[in-house]
Amino acid sequence: MTTIAEDLLTLMEDRTSIRHYDPSEAISKAELTSILESAVKAPSAWNLQHWNFMVFHSDEAKERLHPIAYSQNQIIESSAVIAILGDLEANKNVEQVYSPLVEAGHMSKEIKETLAGQIHGAYENPVYARDAAYSNASLAAMQLMLAAKAKGFDTCAIGGFNGEAFIKEFKVAGRYVPVMLISVGKAAKSAHKSERISLDQVAEWL
Repeated sequence: MTTIAEDLLTLMEDRTSIRHYDPSEAISKAELTSILESAVKAPSAWNLQHWNFMVFHSDEAKERLHPIAYSQNQIIESSAVIAILGDLEANKNVEQVYSPLVEAGHMSKEIKETLAGQIHGAYENPVYARDAAYSNASLAAMQLMLAAKAKGFDTCAIGGFNGEAFIKEFKVAGRYVPVMLISVGKAAKSAHKSERISLDQVAEWL
């Protein structure tokens, strides 16, 4: 019998980027909701939860997305596509995140005010805001893909799409920036073999 840790490591080994899906396989709203509920457990800077999701579940929605994603077949063939949006104004989440902690006695009002000052100060820099939106939303994206795999679904992170056209077509608020699309479904065929750069080339020990 394997442990939870061993199961997780196996899951990480088994997850691959699937680009060909069985279009006859459906995924329910309940299943997608469960995957998203796991995704929002991801860590984030100051716990500001810099993510928002747009779920393309219906065939009609995926058809609208298809040309914006450069007509990639996986958009149409997958059971759903989830757009990961990064929050450029995550500092506005301060009250929602910290006030319940103060009310519950887990954080003093003084500490909350200190943190709020640090956060709002950081967000005066638009470069920081954009970097934080991308990096933290990407943490949720990776967690989403692992959750999907654990529930028997395959995924692929898609960076190839027209961000400006996406914002215009789906009326994305200025607060958000599209980071990536994630196709979700059941693989029609296995991913091709891929190689990884040697750990010695990407890790430096100090």
